[in-house]
Amino acid sequence: MRLIAFALIALATTGALAQELEPARVPVDRDAIDAAWSQAYEDLLHSGNAIPFTPPTIADIPDTEFGEMVRDGMQAFNNPAIYARDYVGNQLACSNCHLDSGRRPFAAPMWGAYPVYPKFRSKNQQVNTMEMRVKGCFIYSMNGTPPPADSNLMKSYMAYFAWLSQGAPIGRRPKGARFYKLDDPPETASIERGAEAYEQYCQSCHQSDGQGVKHAGQPGYQFPPLWGPNSYNWGAGMHSPSKAAAFIKRNMPFGLMNVLTDQQAWDIAYFMNSHERPQDPRFKGDVQETRAKFHKGKHNLYGVEVNGQVLGEAAY
Repeated sequence: MRLIAFALIALATTGALAQELEPARVPVDRDAIDAAWSQAYEDLLHSGNAIPFTPPTIADIPDTEFGEMVRDGMQAFNNPAIYARDYVGNQLACSNCHLDSGRRPFAAPMWGAYPVYPKFRSKNQQVNTMEMRVKGCFIYSMNGTPPPADSNLMKSYMAYFAWLSQGAPIGRRPKGARFYKLDDPPETASIERGAEAYEQYCQSCHQSDGQGVKHAGQPGYQFPPLWGPNSYNWGAGMHSPSKAAAFIKRNMPFGLMNVLTDQQAWDIAYFMNSHERPQDPRFKGDVQETRAKFHKGKHNLYGVEVNGQVLGEAAY
């Protein structure tokens, strides 16, 4: 019943927003929504489809020097605009994508990433350590500059990830360790349909202009911007509709689970990524050259003309 109530609230809010000439900033009770999601997840665990790994809880953090480092890493993970402010460029948080402080299955949880590094990544064609992977998140997703590998900040991230991964299998990923695997859309993805689905399912949190909702009285976002100058840049993984659709399908709308069809998830991902955002840091002056080198995926929209504008040419 709570899930249905939240869906009805979202729909009602969306209708009100559509009538506004200027984008409104609608307060949303994230804790209440997260509680509804957690109940749905508990139902999943008792349905015979349980995730074969459960990370420790905050209460399990030891009262030791190592535990203090773990807490520092968790704080920086959830609030980098405060605890890693010298390195972030857009005030997004790691937990905007890696939900529930990096614990939630099918939202790229850190207990699914830490145990498989070092590993080769096709993105930069080299074997990456976990520190290198985190640096990439700062460069692309947070549109900033990476902290040094030997900094206390980076050490705190590694401590948090190691603690979170206690008991996880080394060198392989259990169920839920990555994004949900989503096949190509049943029909060609549509930006127009995506705009309609966004208005119905996403706008109440991320707002009609896609610029999200900031925390009250402190840096960072309660609900992150999905495009524009304060969003992730054209080099981030989420700019790819295939990755975005997989994330959206399993995790959005926030507080609900598996509400959207595969087609709707794809359409929203296309709509979301049909807007300009900060430039790919690997850009050397030519959008098509950058597309050919780094954006070869059949669904990638960087360098593609949308509504008369080649995406990337007017990047921030």
